[in-house]
Amino acid sequence: QVRLVESGGGLVQAGGSLRLSCAASGRTFINYAMGWFRQAPGKEREFVAGIAWGGGSTDYADSVKGRFTISRDNAKKTQYLQMNSLKPEDTAVYYCATALRPFGTSRRESDYNDWGQGTQVTVSS
Repeated sequence: QVRLVESGGGLVQAGGSLRLSCAASGRTFINYAMGWFRQAPGKEREFVAGIAWGGGSTDYADSVKGRFTISRDNAKKTQYLQMNSLKPEDTAVYYCATALRPFGTSRRESDYNDWGQGTQVTVSS
């Protein structure tokens, strides 16, 4: 349905910043929410942040509140994750995803229909 491509990952020292981008293409006539998940080695994939179609509603995992900011540009069909004050525990593969819902956000993996291939974020101490 939707093709998603992440970019912006890399290696950064603790306390540094990265900005992830996720460009979407394909069938977008149905409104959709967008979000970010991450998976660290040996751990399950977890919710990071979500944003509604209109951008007015956002949601963040407690572990990233105050440090990460999610945003979107519907004209460019792109979502962003600005990550500040990065910690070694933020090291993970970050995935963007879209959910076929016209309003609100979701933390449930099952609500997301399309996923990117992921981008590696490594935070060194």
